[in-house]
Amino acid sequence: MGALAEKMGIEWVEFSVERSVATMPVEGNTQPVGLMHGGAYVVLGESLGSMAANLYAGSGKLAVGIDINATHTRSATSGVVTGVCTPIHLGRSLTVHEIVVSDEQGRRCSTIRITNMIKDASRS
Repeated sequence: MGALAEKMGIEWVEFSVERSVATMPVEGNTQPVGLMHGGAYVVLGESLGSMAANLYAGSGKLAVGIDINATHTRSATSGVVTGVCTPIHLGRSLTVHEIVVSDEQGRRCSTIRITNMIKDASRS
């Protein structure tokens, strides 16, 4: 998943075109006041969405992010958060995924949507 995901402690739980799941610790990914950093939620979401898009794109193709947005609705303060990524649209040249990030009590903390463009890997 790359050096940033590794640094943030992201771990894969499940990985398929239909559903991808990963966890990330709150500790080490917080704002100075002890709340999960909004950017950390986005890193988890983009990691899940981009990896899922690349799995869908297949050999010889490369999926690259062209848009991402996030709405944070709760602040995790301890434990781990879990991101669940599901496709909204799987097309020939674009994919759109929704990633729901929840705390250990199953409460939604952030909703992220990412759009990836699929192109030939040789033209990257």
